[in-house]
Amino acid sequence: QVHLVEFGGRWVQAGGSLRLACEASGYSFDTYNLGWFRQAPGKDREFVALITWTGDKTYYTDSVKGRFTISRDNARNAVYLQMNSLKPEDTALYYCAADAYSFRDYDVSINPAQFDSWGQGTQVTVSS
Repeated sequence: QVHLVEFGGRWVQAGGSLRLACEASGYSFDTYNLGWFRQAPGKDREFVALITWTGDKTYYTDSVKGRFTISRDNARNAVYLQMNSLKPEDTALYYCAADAYSFRDYDVSINPAQFDSWGQGTQVTVSS
């Protein structure tokens, strides 16, 4: 497993931008698939974005496509989520997660049970 710590969450007005960062410690970081999830009060944790260990495939939930971009920097053991055109419905606790199974097929589904390691979360609040 890897230890994950998220940074960058804060309050922002609708239409604004934020960049979340997640730093990892532990071996074999560059073989992990990395994802961002979020959880709003009273709702289930939902998938937001994922980047494969090779960095050549990314996945997004429909509601963030065209607004959010996930990226990774293996030299820094970090994964990022650039969030633009933020909306009040993006308000949630955002979690970074790592999946040790490098060759998982995400074309079928992406869900929290596939991920072995989780950060503590960083709060994003978007006001209208």
